[in-house]
Amino acid sequence: MEPLNPESPLQPEASGELWRAILMGTDPVYARTRRFMQRVPGHPRCKMCAAPFGGIGGPLMRLMGRRRWPKNPKYCGICFRLLEEQHGGAEIECSLLFADVRGSTTLAEGITPAAFSRLMARFYETATAVLVERDAIVDKFVGDEVMALFIPAVAGEEHARRAVEAAQALLRATGHGDSGGPWLPVGAGVHTGTAFVGSVGDTLLAEITALGDVVNTAARLASSAAGGEILVTDVAASAAGFDGSALEHRQLELKGKSVATDVIVIPVGREASVAIGP
Repeated sequence: MEPLNPESPLQPEASGELWRAILMGTDPVYARTRRFMQRVPGHPRCKMCAAPFGGIGGPLMRLMGRRRWPKNPKYCGICFRLLEEQHGGAEIECSLLFADVRGSTTLAEGITPAAFSRLMARFYETATAVLVERDAIVDKFVGDEVMALFIPAVAGEEHARRAVEAAQALLRATGHGDSGGPWLPVGAGVHTGTAFVGSVGDTLLAEITALGDVVNTAARLASSAAGGEILVTDVAASAAGFDGSALEHRQLELKGKSVATDVIVIPVGREASVAIGP
């Protein structure tokens, strides 16, 4: 299998072209590598190329030089070299999903620290499984919040649709829509737009992530969502082919935004899972 193996650092313009090809899924080496890795069983996986670090595929990946990079275990050694040597990124259209545990401070006050830690660990594990299965790059967990990135190279051209489906699946996985109620109250926000995606940070702290207003907007949406709600911007709903005509619409005054943001409110129930058309 051909590795992502940059021979030497490129000029900024060339680096941007490489990143755009990788992120859009048009770089043939990267596309073939990721398709191959996704067929190899195992979990967890390299955040970039999807090489499995554990399970049946783990030993094979280590033989191929794709063991966890010890200074940043989210990536395999080969991909981390790319982050180091081809530092940069590109502006692309992508979709962002944020999911936020609602009332976590009050929740933590009512149980022991150990019990709260176990609850959050269950949320992290559940969110990771749901999001990865739906072609997300799990960007980070920050406290009681998860950020996921859907880019064309991984989620395809229908990245907005995949993001909405993932939000629905995550809320169902945390018990929303069940008669007994959720085991953890979670709200989510989805937005689509142009972001700078690429290698951010210096050397050992380099990380693939997204930056820009689209990220901030998605984060604000999740903070505004009640437990069991998904707030999807009109632009994301349109990109997803989502028909929200029968659902509630809101105009939100999001912190730091100069104009109101139009959103569709998706309550998660049995009908929500089939709300998106073919």
